[in-house]
Order: sequence, then structure tokens, then C-alpha cells
Amino acid sequence: MYFSTALIAYIIDYFFAEFEKIKFLKHPIIFIGDYIKWFEKRFYLDNIYRGFILTLSLLCIVFSITYIFTLVDNVLFQGFLCSFAISSKMLYESVKNVINSSNPKYAISMLVSRDTKEMKQSEINKAAIETYAENLSDGVIAPLFYMICFGLVGAFIYKAINTLDSMVGYRNEKYENFGKVSARLDDIANYIPARITALLIALLFLSKKAFLNFNKYGKKHESLNAGLPISAIALALDLKLGGPTSYFGKIKDKPYFGEGKEEITKEDVKKALNIKIRIDIFILFFLSLFTIFSY
Repeated sequence: MYFSTALIAYIIDYFFAEFEKIKFLKHPIIFIGDYIKWFEKRFYLDNIYRGFILTLSLLCIVFSITYIFTLVDNVLFQGFLCSFAISSKMLYESVKNVINSSNPKYAISMLVSRDTKEMKQSEINKAAIETYAENLSDGVIAPLFYMICFGLVGAFIYKAINTLDSMVGYRNEKYENFGKVSARLDDIANYIPARITALLIALLFLSKKAFLNFNKYGKKHESLNAGLPISAIALALDLKLGGPTSYFGKIKDKPYFGEGKEEITKEDVKKALNIKIRIDIFILFFLSLFTIFSY
């Protein structure tokens, strides 16, 4: 177990947020995205096999590079590299910017794939809460989970899988076959973290209703995992998230998650964001405790 590495990584992300202000330092996920774009441009075919080659080749590259870095047996160095796999502070600031922005439609368009031009303020707020809950799993809990279990290699193999899904894992004419392996692998990789995230949301909001019912609503989502943390935060805040949503000019009849009010305000977004300090305290305490007992 790599508790000390994960602890250092989380502390670094807490203060420096993926070093986003250091212009000459290119984020590792950008390299992963660049490879996916290059492969797609050169080798795209509308079949599952070609998508499998993309996934396999990328994971082999990421494994090889990160394994080489693990040969440097220094916990501070490992923690520094692992911090790039966590997006806790950046996620928080990005969602907070939506409700503080003078152009909230543009701000939310940077975070979601749904159509934003005709969004009402309530829909913007709803999208902000949904993306925050879902990305608590993808950007915080999941990379930490694989980091604790498998160190640097595990963290970046997960991030590669998640990046693949976000770029080619769509169920549309172009990617239905090409992105199928990536999408299914992402479902598998996020199965445990998504459930941990939903339980954490219920626990940290002290919501019995969320604890007992997040799976009831979450399983309605077309994704095996995404609906669980969204349902947990909806139930914890007495909101009704989800519902009909426009994607690429077409209305998608998504189910509702939760059983509260449908008119979502900026105050609701602030309440959702309030979980960050609780998550920070919980994770830092948990990692510190296990780091001490692992020595």
C-alpha cells in the first residue's frame, strides 16, 4: 500500500492544484490526450479492434514510462508525480467559477458536453452540481484509490483509462465501436471508486436518505457508475438532478436523480461545494493515520 505517497500527493494538490500556473510545466494528461488524438487521426476505423489497439498501446506506453519513474525510490518524488493524477482543487475552483462568472454559460461549457447556449440559470446550477459530484469520483477518489493500491503506475493507468473514455468513449455513430473497449474499461475501473464516493458524500453530509437510496436512483443512469455520486449529492441536498438534457442539438430523456426541488440555485451549488473541506479533512486524516501505522 502507498499511503505516504498518496498523502504527499494530496497535500501538493491542495496547495498547488496540478501546478496550473507554471506555464512551462506540461500536464501529463495533456500528453495522454495528444497520443489519443494522434492515433485517432492516423489509424481510426469504425471497429472495436482498432479501438482496442488504441487502448492497449496507450496503456503499455503509460505503464512503461511510469514504471521507469518508480525506480527512483523516493517518496517525495513519487508523491510529486502522483499529485498530477489528482484534480481536487482544480475541480472545486472550476465549479465555483461557474457561479461567480460574469458569463456562466461559457464557464459551464468548459466542464460539460451538454448544450449550454439555451441554458437557464437553474440548468447551469444543476449541471455544475452534477459535474462536481461525478468528478469527485473520476478526479479525486478513483485516482487516490488506485494510487493507494498500486502507486504511481496505478494512478496513471487509471488516468489513461479515464482520459480515453472522455475522448472516445461516446455512444454515437463515430465512437460506438471505436470507443467501446475504452468505455467498458472505464466502467470497470470506476466501479469501486464511484460507490466509495457516493458513500462518502452520504457520510460527510450526514444524510441517512442519501446513504439508503443513492443506489436506487443511481442505477437509473445509463452509466454503471456516474449516477451514484450524483444521486447521493441530490439526496443529501434535497434536490432533483438529471432530467431531460440537450446534447448535440437533441434532447436526451435522462431519468431524475433524487427527490427534492427542481429549481436549483447558486446557494445549492455552494452547499454542494461545501463538501470539499470535509473531504479534505477526512482524506488527510485517513491517509495520515494509515501512513503512521504502515511504518
